[in-house]
Amino acid sequence: MSDTGKAEPAVTPRTARQLGIMQGFPPPPEKRPTLENWDLPPFNRWAFQNVRSLIPTVDVFRGFGPATVLKDAPEDLGEIRFKRENGVSVSIDRFLGESYGDGFLVMHRERIVFERYLNGMAPQTPHLSQSVAKSVVGLLTGILASAGIVDIHAPLADIVPELSQCGYADATLDQVLDMRSGVRFTEDYNTPGSDMTRIDIASGWRPKAADAPRPTIREVILSLPKIRPHGGVFEYRSIETDVVAWVLERAAGKSLADLVSEHLWQPIGADRDAYFTVDEAGTALADGGFNATLRDYARLGLLMLNAGQSAGRQVVPEHWINEARTGGRDGFGEPYTAVIPNGAYRRFWWIRDADRGDICARGVFGQLIYADPQSGFLAVKLSTWPDYVIPSLTRDTFRAIDAIRAALSET
Repeated sequence: MSDTGKAEPAVTPRTARQLGIMQGFPPPPEKRPTLENWDLPPFNRWAFQNVRSLIPTVDVFRGFGPATVLKDAPEDLGEIRFKRENGVSVSIDRFLGESYGDGFLVMHRERIVFERYLNGMAPQTPHLSQSVAKSVVGLLTGILASAGIVDIHAPLADIVPELSQCGYADATLDQVLDMRSGVRFTEDYNTPGSDMTRIDIASGWRPKAADAPRPTIREVILSLPKIRPHGGVFEYRSIETDVVAWVLERAAGKSLADLVSEHLWQPIGADRDAYFTVDEAGTALADGGFNATLRDYARLGLLMLNAGQSAGRQVVPEHWINEARTGGRDGFGEPYTAVIPNGAYRRFWWIRDADRGDICARGVFGQLIYADPQSGFLAVKLSTWPDYVIPSLTRDTFRAIDAIRAALSET
Protein backbone atom coordinates (compact mmCIF):
# COMPACT_ATOMS: atom_id res chain seq x y z
CA MET A 1 0.00 0.00 0.00
CA SER A 2 1.41 3.37 -1.01
CA ASP A 3 0.70 6.62 0.82
CA THR A 4 -0.36 9.14 -1.80
CA GLY A 5 -4.00 9.81 -2.52
CA LYS A 6 -7.00 12.11 -2.40
CA ALA A 7 -8.70 13.87 0.50
CA GLU A 8 -11.41 11.87 2.22
CA PRO A 9 -14.84 12.44 0.68
CA ALA A 10 -17.44 13.94 3.03
CA VAL A 11 -20.17 11.38 2.40
CA THR A 12 -22.25 8.92 4.38
CA PRO A 13 -21.60 5.63 2.60
CA ARG A 14 -24.41 3.29 1.71
CA THR A 15 -24.09 -0.48 1.84
CA ALA A 16 -23.92 -2.65 -1.24
CA ARG A 17 -27.51 -3.72 -0.66
CA GLN A 18 -28.70 -0.13 -0.29
CA LEU A 19 -26.90 0.69 -3.53
CA GLY A 20 -28.68 -2.18 -5.25
CA ILE A 21 -25.44 -3.84 -6.35
CA MET A 22 -26.09 -7.44 -7.44
CA GLN A 23 -29.65 -7.28 -6.16
CA GLY A 24 -32.37 -9.07 -8.13
CA PHE A 25 -32.65 -12.24 -10.20
CA PRO A 26 -30.89 -11.27 -12.37
CA PRO A 27 -29.48 -7.94 -11.24
CA PRO A 28 -29.84 -5.13 -13.78
CA PRO A 29 -26.74 -4.68 -15.97
CA GLU A 30 -25.83 -1.31 -14.45
CA LYS A 31 -25.68 -2.90 -10.99
CA ARG A 32 -23.28 -5.72 -11.95
CA PRO A 33 -19.53 -5.30 -11.32
CA THR A 34 -17.22 -5.81 -14.31
CA LEU A 35 -13.45 -6.13 -14.68
CA GLU A 36 -13.38 -2.41 -15.50
CA ASN A 37 -14.97 -1.31 -12.23
CA TRP A 38 -15.21 -4.10 -9.62
CA ASP A 39 -12.63 -2.63 -7.21
CA LEU A 40 -13.82 0.96 -7.62
CA PRO A 41 -16.77 2.67 -5.92
CA PRO A 42 -19.52 1.80 -5.57
CA PHE A 43 -18.99 -1.75 -6.84
CA ASN A 44 -16.16 -2.60 -4.42
CA ARG A 45 -18.69 -2.47 -1.58
CA TRP A 46 -19.98 -5.80 -2.91
CA ALA A 47 -16.98 -7.14 -4.79
CA PHE A 48 -14.44 -7.30 -1.93
CA GLN A 49 -16.65 -9.90 -0.24
CA ASN A 50 -17.30 -11.76 -3.49
CA VAL A 51 -13.99 -11.79 -5.37
CA ARG A 52 -14.42 -15.46 -6.18
CA SER A 53 -17.48 -14.59 -8.30
CA LEU A 54 -15.37 -12.36 -10.54
CA ILE A 55 -11.83 -13.74 -10.83
CA PRO A 56 -10.30 -17.27 -10.88
CA THR A 57 -8.96 -18.39 -7.49
CA VAL A 58 -7.11 -21.18 -5.72
CA ASP A 59 -7.86 -22.44 -2.21
CA VAL A 60 -5.55 -22.12 0.78
CA PHE A 61 -6.66 -25.25 2.64
CA ARG A 62 -7.22 -24.89 6.39
CA GLY A 63 -6.64 -28.61 7.03
CA PHE A 64 -8.85 -31.04 8.95
CA GLY A 65 -7.90 -30.07 12.50
CA PRO A 66 -9.93 -27.95 14.90
CA ALA A 67 -9.78 -24.17 14.65
CA THR A 68 -7.75 -22.39 17.29
CA VAL A 69 -10.17 -21.13 19.91
CA LEU A 70 -10.35 -17.36 20.24
CA LYS A 71 -11.69 -16.39 23.64
CA ASP A 72 -14.41 -13.77 23.83
CA ALA A 73 -14.56 -11.12 26.55
CA PRO A 74 -16.79 -8.43 25.00
CA GLU A 75 -16.57 -4.87 26.25
CA ASP A 76 -18.71 -1.86 25.40
CA LEU A 77 -16.20 0.04 23.28
CA GLY A 78 -18.48 1.37 20.57
CA GLU A 79 -19.12 4.66 22.38
CA ILE A 80 -15.44 5.50 22.89
CA ARG A 81 -14.88 8.87 21.24
CA PHE A 82 -11.89 10.42 19.51
CA LYS A 83 -11.28 13.52 17.45
CA ARG A 84 -10.84 13.01 13.73
CA GLU A 85 -8.37 14.94 11.59
CA ASN A 86 -11.11 17.42 10.63
CA GLY A 87 -11.63 18.23 14.32
CA VAL A 88 -14.96 16.42 14.65
CA SER A 89 -15.41 14.11 17.65
CA VAL A 90 -16.98 10.75 16.78
CA SER A 91 -17.69 7.44 18.47
CA ILE A 92 -16.01 4.26 17.32
CA ASP A 93 -19.32 2.85 16.09
CA ARG A 94 -20.01 5.95 14.02
CA PHE A 95 -16.49 6.03 12.65
CA LEU A 96 -16.74 2.44 11.45
CA GLY A 97 -19.76 3.34 9.36
CA GLU A 98 -18.31 6.61 8.09
CA SER A 99 -15.01 4.96 7.15
CA TYR A 100 -16.58 2.36 4.85
CA GLY A 101 -15.95 -0.43 7.32
CA ASP A 102 -16.92 -4.01 6.52
CA GLY A 103 -15.43 -5.75 9.53
CA PHE A 104 -13.60 -4.64 12.68
CA LEU A 105 -12.14 -6.73 15.49
CA VAL A 106 -10.12 -5.85 18.58
CA MET A 107 -8.20 -8.28 20.79
CA HIS A 108 -6.66 -7.39 24.14
CA ARG A 109 -4.59 -9.82 26.17
CA GLU A 110 -5.56 -12.70 23.85
CA ARG A 111 -9.33 -12.08 24.09
CA ILE A 112 -11.72 -10.62 21.54
CA VAL A 113 -13.18 -7.59 23.25
CA PHE A 114 -14.92 -5.93 20.29
CA GLU A 115 -16.23 -7.24 16.97
CA ARG A 116 -18.40 -5.57 14.35
CA TYR A 117 -19.67 -6.64 10.92
CA LEU A 118 -21.03 -4.05 8.49
CA ASN A 119 -22.11 -3.74 4.85
CA GLY A 120 -23.56 -7.25 4.81
CA MET A 121 -20.36 -8.96 5.92
CA ALA A 122 -20.69 -11.99 8.21
CA PRO A 123 -18.20 -14.00 10.31
CA GLN A 124 -17.92 -16.64 7.57
CA THR A 125 -17.35 -14.13 4.75
CA PRO A 126 -13.90 -14.04 3.12
CA HIS A 127 -12.79 -10.48 2.38
CA LEU A 128 -10.09 -9.27 -0.01
CA SER A 129 -7.03 -8.05 1.90
CA GLN A 130 -5.16 -6.28 -0.93
CA SER A 131 -1.56 -5.70 0.24
CA VAL A 132 -2.05 -7.49 3.54
CA ALA A 133 -1.17 -10.43 1.28
CA LYS A 134 2.40 -9.12 1.16
CA SER A 135 2.75 -9.56 4.91
CA VAL A 136 1.51 -13.15 4.61
CA VAL A 137 4.30 -13.81 2.09
CA GLY A 138 6.78 -12.11 4.41
CA LEU A 139 5.94 -14.51 7.23
CA LEU A 140 6.13 -17.51 4.91
CA THR A 141 9.60 -16.41 3.77
CA GLY A 142 10.82 -16.37 7.36
CA ILE A 143 9.58 -19.92 7.89
CA LEU A 144 11.21 -21.29 4.73
CA ALA A 145 14.46 -19.41 5.33
CA SER A 146 14.72 -20.78 8.87
CA ALA A 147 14.14 -24.30 7.52
CA GLY A 148 17.02 -23.87 5.08
CA ILE A 149 14.73 -24.11 2.04
CA VAL A 150 15.73 -20.69 0.73
CA ASP A 151 18.77 -18.44 1.25
CA ILE A 152 17.73 -14.80 1.67
CA HIS A 153 21.25 -13.60 0.80
CA ALA A 154 21.66 -15.51 -2.50
CA PRO A 155 21.27 -13.69 -5.84
CA LEU A 156 17.75 -14.40 -7.05
CA ALA A 157 18.91 -15.68 -10.42
CA ASP A 158 20.77 -18.46 -8.59
CA ILE A 159 17.37 -19.76 -7.45
CA VAL A 160 15.22 -18.77 -10.44
CA PRO A 161 17.53 -18.65 -13.50
CA GLU A 162 14.84 -16.94 -15.60
CA LEU A 163 15.33 -13.82 -13.48
CA SER A 164 18.74 -13.32 -15.10
CA GLN A 165 16.78 -11.70 -17.96
CA CYS A 166 15.59 -8.78 -15.82
CA GLY A 167 16.65 -6.33 -13.15
CA TYR A 168 16.15 -8.78 -10.30
CA ALA A 169 19.03 -11.07 -11.37
CA ASP A 170 21.53 -9.89 -8.73
CA ALA A 171 19.05 -8.73 -6.07
CA THR A 172 18.59 -10.82 -2.91
CA LEU A 173 15.49 -11.76 -0.97
CA ASP A 174 16.82 -9.70 1.91
CA GLN A 175 16.73 -6.58 -0.28
CA VAL A 176 13.44 -7.33 -2.00
CA LEU A 177 11.62 -8.18 1.26
CA ASP A 178 12.37 -4.63 2.42
CA MET A 179 11.48 -3.16 -1.00
CA ARG A 180 14.98 -1.81 -1.48
CA SER A 181 15.81 -3.33 -4.85
CA GLY A 182 16.99 -1.11 -7.68
CA VAL A 183 14.33 -2.29 -10.13
CA ARG A 184 11.95 0.10 -11.86
CA PHE A 185 8.26 -0.33 -11.07
CA THR A 186 5.63 2.43 -11.21
CA GLU A 187 3.09 1.97 -8.40
CA ASP A 188 0.39 4.12 -10.05
CA TYR A 189 -3.02 2.60 -9.38
CA ASN A 190 -5.48 2.45 -12.25
CA THR A 191 -3.22 4.62 -14.45
CA PRO A 192 -3.18 3.40 -18.06
CA GLY A 193 0.23 2.03 -19.02
CA SER A 194 1.70 2.01 -15.49
CA ASP A 195 3.51 -1.09 -14.28
CA MET A 196 0.83 -1.52 -11.59
CA THR A 197 -1.89 -1.52 -14.24
CA ARG A 198 0.12 -4.06 -16.25
CA ILE A 199 0.08 -6.35 -13.22
CA ASP A 200 -3.66 -5.83 -12.79
CA ILE A 201 -4.18 -6.90 -16.40
CA ALA A 202 -1.80 -9.85 -16.07
CA SER A 203 -3.48 -11.07 -12.88
CA GLY A 204 -6.93 -10.92 -14.44
CA TRP A 205 -8.05 -7.95 -12.34
CA ARG A 206 -8.46 -5.71 -15.40
CA PRO A 207 -9.58 -6.40 -18.97
CA LYS A 208 -6.85 -6.74 -21.56
CA ALA A 209 -6.67 -4.65 -24.71
CA ALA A 210 -8.73 -6.15 -27.50
CA ASP A 211 -5.76 -6.35 -29.86
CA ALA A 212 -3.20 -7.73 -27.38
CA PRO A 213 -2.67 -11.03 -25.53
CA ARG A 214 -2.94 -11.02 -21.74
CA PRO A 215 0.55 -11.33 -20.20
CA THR A 216 1.18 -13.42 -17.11
CA ILE A 217 2.40 -12.00 -13.82
CA ARG A 218 5.86 -13.48 -14.39
CA GLU A 219 6.12 -12.10 -17.90
CA VAL A 220 5.65 -8.63 -16.40
CA ILE A 221 8.39 -9.35 -13.84
CA LEU A 222 10.82 -10.33 -16.60
CA SER A 223 10.21 -7.03 -18.40
CA LEU A 224 11.41 -4.85 -15.51
CA PRO A 225 14.90 -3.27 -15.71
CA LYS A 226 17.36 -2.37 -13.00
CA ILE A 227 17.76 1.43 -12.78
CA ARG A 228 19.92 1.85 -9.65
CA PRO A 229 21.99 -0.29 -7.24
CA HIS A 230 20.10 -2.70 -5.03
CA GLY A 231 19.91 -2.05 -1.29
CA GLY A 232 19.15 1.68 -1.45
CA VAL A 233 16.18 3.62 -0.11
CA PHE A 234 12.76 2.12 0.53
CA GLU A 235 10.32 2.49 -2.36
CA TYR A 236 6.98 0.75 -2.21
CA ARG A 237 6.51 -1.58 -5.21
CA SER A 238 3.91 -4.33 -5.21
CA ILE A 239 5.77 -6.46 -7.74
CA GLU A 240 8.50 -7.25 -5.17
CA THR A 241 6.11 -9.66 -3.45
CA ASP A 242 5.40 -11.53 -6.66
CA VAL A 243 9.15 -11.91 -7.20
CA VAL A 244 9.57 -13.35 -3.70
CA ALA A 245 6.68 -15.75 -4.24
CA TRP A 246 8.28 -17.03 -7.46
CA VAL A 247 11.53 -17.68 -5.60
CA LEU A 248 9.75 -19.46 -2.74
CA GLU A 249 7.79 -21.69 -5.10
CA ARG A 250 10.89 -22.64 -7.06
CA ALA A 251 12.96 -23.32 -3.93
CA ALA A 252 10.25 -25.38 -2.23
CA GLY A 253 8.81 -27.05 -5.33
CA LYS A 254 5.24 -26.18 -4.29
CA SER A 255 2.67 -23.53 -5.14
CA LEU A 256 2.24 -20.44 -2.99
CA ALA A 257 -1.25 -21.53 -1.94
CA ASP A 258 0.04 -24.92 -0.78
CA LEU A 259 2.98 -23.34 1.04
CA VAL A 260 0.76 -20.87 2.91
CA SER A 261 -1.62 -23.70 3.78
CA GLU A 262 1.12 -26.01 5.07
CA HIS A 263 3.27 -23.51 6.91
CA LEU A 264 0.81 -20.83 8.08
CA TRP A 265 -2.89 -21.47 7.63
CA GLN A 266 -2.99 -24.95 9.15
CA PRO A 267 -0.51 -24.21 11.97
CA ILE A 268 -2.46 -21.13 13.16
CA GLY A 269 -5.66 -23.18 13.27
CA ALA A 270 -7.57 -21.11 10.73
CA ASP A 271 -11.32 -21.65 10.85
CA ARG A 272 -11.97 -21.33 7.10
CA ASP A 273 -10.13 -21.96 3.86
CA ALA A 274 -8.60 -18.79 2.46
CA TYR A 275 -7.91 -18.19 -1.23
CA PHE A 276 -5.69 -16.33 -3.68
CA THR A 277 -6.72 -14.96 -7.05
CA VAL A 278 -4.69 -16.48 -9.91
CA ASP A 279 -3.65 -15.47 -13.43
CA GLU A 280 -4.11 -17.52 -16.61
CA ALA A 281 -0.97 -19.54 -15.79
CA GLY A 282 -2.35 -20.40 -12.34
CA THR A 283 0.09 -18.06 -10.59
CA ALA A 284 -1.26 -16.62 -7.35
CA LEU A 285 -1.27 -12.83 -7.05
CA ALA A 286 1.06 -12.70 -4.06
CA ASP A 287 1.01 -8.93 -3.75
CA GLY A 288 -2.72 -8.48 -3.15
CA GLY A 289 -4.95 -11.43 -4.04
CA PHE A 290 -5.39 -13.05 -0.60
CA ASN A 291 -8.91 -13.45 0.88
CA ALA A 292 -9.89 -14.65 4.37
CA THR A 293 -12.37 -14.08 7.20
CA LEU A 294 -12.03 -11.39 9.86
CA ARG A 295 -11.22 -13.82 12.67
CA ASP A 296 -8.68 -15.70 10.57
CA TYR A 297 -6.87 -12.41 9.88
CA ALA A 298 -6.84 -11.98 13.67
CA ARG A 299 -5.30 -15.45 14.09
CA LEU A 300 -2.59 -14.36 11.67
CA GLY A 301 -2.05 -11.12 13.58
CA LEU A 302 -1.62 -13.00 16.84
CA LEU A 303 1.67 -14.34 15.48
CA MET A 304 3.00 -10.78 15.67
CA LEU A 305 1.84 -10.39 19.27
CA ASN A 306 3.20 -13.73 20.42
CA ALA A 307 6.70 -13.71 18.89
CA GLY A 308 5.64 -16.08 16.10
CA GLN A 309 3.74 -18.56 18.28
CA SER A 310 0.19 -19.87 17.88
CA ALA A 311 -1.37 -21.93 20.67
CA GLY A 312 2.10 -22.56 22.08
CA ARG A 313 3.57 -23.71 18.76
CA GLN A 314 6.42 -21.76 17.14
CA VAL A 315 5.05 -21.12 13.65
CA VAL A 316 7.29 -18.24 12.53
CA PRO A 317 10.84 -17.97 13.95
CA GLU A 318 11.00 -15.47 16.81
CA HIS A 319 14.03 -13.73 15.33
CA TRP A 320 12.09 -13.09 12.11
CA ILE A 321 9.26 -11.38 14.02
CA ASN A 322 11.78 -9.31 15.98
CA GLU A 323 13.53 -8.23 12.77
CA ALA A 324 10.21 -7.24 11.22
CA ARG A 325 9.43 -5.07 14.26
CA THR A 326 12.80 -3.32 14.42
CA GLY A 327 13.53 -2.24 10.87
CA GLY A 328 15.85 0.72 10.51
CA ARG A 329 14.47 4.15 9.61
CA ASP A 330 17.29 4.90 7.18
CA GLY A 331 15.97 5.36 3.67
CA PHE A 332 12.36 5.71 4.84
CA GLY A 333 10.96 9.10 3.87
CA GLU A 334 8.19 10.89 2.02
CA PRO A 335 5.46 10.20 1.06
CA TYR A 336 5.36 7.36 3.62
CA THR A 337 6.17 9.57 6.60
CA ALA A 338 2.95 11.53 5.98
CA VAL A 339 1.05 8.64 7.57
CA ILE A 340 3.69 7.08 9.84
CA PRO A 341 6.26 9.82 10.60
CA ASN A 342 8.38 7.59 12.83
CA GLY A 343 7.79 4.51 10.73
CA ALA A 344 9.81 1.97 8.79
CA TYR A 345 9.29 -1.04 6.54
CA ARG A 346 10.74 -4.49 7.07
CA ARG A 347 10.03 -7.99 5.77
CA PHE A 348 6.83 -6.83 4.00
CA TRP A 349 5.45 -5.31 7.22
CA TRP A 350 4.98 -1.64 8.10
CA ILE A 351 6.39 -0.46 11.42
CA ARG A 352 4.16 2.33 12.67
CA ASP A 353 6.47 3.57 15.42
CA ALA A 354 10.10 2.44 15.21
CA ASP A 355 10.58 3.21 18.92
CA ARG A 356 7.54 1.26 20.11
CA GLY A 357 7.79 -1.63 17.65
CA ASP A 358 4.10 -1.80 16.78
CA ILE A 359 3.57 -3.32 13.39
CA CYS A 360 0.99 -3.30 10.59
CA ALA A 361 -0.10 -5.19 7.52
CA ARG A 362 -1.83 -2.65 5.28
CA GLY A 363 -3.77 -2.78 2.03
CA VAL A 364 -5.34 -0.21 -0.29
CA PHE A 365 -9.01 0.65 0.20
CA GLY A 366 -8.55 0.38 3.98
CA GLN A 367 -7.35 -3.10 4.96
CA LEU A 368 -5.35 -3.32 8.20
CA ILE A 369 -3.91 -5.72 10.74
CA TYR A 370 -2.34 -3.77 13.61
CA ALA A 371 -0.35 -5.49 16.36
CA ASP A 372 1.22 -3.86 19.42
CA PRO A 373 3.06 -6.51 21.47
CA GLN A 374 3.95 -3.92 24.12
CA SER A 375 0.30 -3.65 25.22
CA GLY A 376 -1.00 -7.02 23.99
CA PHE A 377 -3.30 -5.19 21.57
CA LEU A 378 -4.48 -6.32 18.14
CA ALA A 379 -6.93 -4.72 15.71
CA VAL A 380 -8.15 -5.83 12.29
CA LYS A 381 -10.13 -3.57 9.96
CA LEU A 382 -11.55 -4.56 6.58
CA SER A 383 -12.96 -1.81 4.41
CA THR A 384 -14.16 -0.68 1.00
CA TRP A 385 -12.95 2.92 0.73
CA PRO A 386 -13.99 4.94 -2.32
CA ASP A 387 -10.36 5.39 -3.40
CA TYR A 388 -7.18 3.33 -3.32
CA VAL A 389 -5.38 5.50 -0.78
CA ILE A 390 -6.82 8.16 1.53
CA PRO A 391 -4.06 9.33 3.91
CA SER A 392 -6.41 11.26 6.23
CA LEU A 393 -8.55 8.17 6.66
CA THR A 394 -5.50 6.07 7.47
CA ARG A 395 -4.49 8.58 10.14
CA ASP A 396 -8.04 8.62 11.52
CA THR A 397 -8.02 4.83 11.70
CA PHE A 398 -4.85 4.99 13.77
CA ARG A 399 -6.50 7.63 15.98
CA ALA A 400 -9.43 5.29 16.56
CA ILE A 401 -7.08 2.43 17.39
CA ASP A 402 -5.12 4.64 19.79
CA ALA A 403 -8.32 5.68 21.58
CA ILE A 404 -9.41 2.06 22.02
CA ARG A 405 -5.96 0.95 23.17
CA ALA A 406 -5.80 3.78 25.69
CA ALA A 407 -9.22 2.86 27.11
CA LEU A 408 -8.27 -0.80 27.40
CA SER A 409 -5.00 0.03 29.12
CA GLU A 410 -7.04 1.43 32.00
CA THR A 411 -8.85 -1.85 32.58
